[in-house]
Amino acid sequence: MSIELTDFARRRLFPGDGRRTAIQDITAEQFVERLNAEAPVAVLPGYAPFCRLHVHRNWTSTRCSVIAITDANRHQLRSAYEARTPAELPVLVRWFEGLEPPVANYLVPILYSREQMAKEGTPIAADWGIVGCLYTMEPAEIPMVPITMMRNALGVEEGGSGVPLDREAYTRSVAFWSAHANWR
Repeated sequence: MSIELTDFARRRLFPGDGRRTAIQDITAEQFVERLNAEAPVAVLPGYAPFCRLHVHRNWTSTRCSVIAITDANRHQLRSAYEARTPAELPVLVRWFEGLEPPVANYLVPILYSREQMAKEGTPIAADWGIVGCLYTMEPAEIPMVPITMMRNALGVEEGGSGVPLDREAYTRSVAFWSAHANWR
């Protein structure tokens, strides 16, 4: 099995601007090389048959992706309308400013199959393409953000995958993201 980093994920995980929320201490090439050389601690099913998550122990200083919202930090939440790429419509996002989460115990690359990548207009040579990565304390998936689920349901034309909205998964996602936020 071979893994390749997509341009979409490269821009987000290795932006080159020193962003603290990016993967730290390694290059994109070193990251992919390690994922191809090292067996994951676990392989988790993704939200669709073409998606899977590989759980790896964190060998970097990359910090957790999300922080729990508390009365003590709620005043540090920020929000804005943003697009992930110039082709996508901006959506409402929120994040913490001024907080520093702990170093993550796990890096969880999100992989799409070669067939799905081709369907989305991003052909790859490898069997699997990295489309994102979670930075977690537990060897588990963080629920997909509700707006990402909606974008996926809108289809590839709007930056999604074409997977219909799963109401139960969406409800779980809303519960999680009502109590957590990303940080910058």
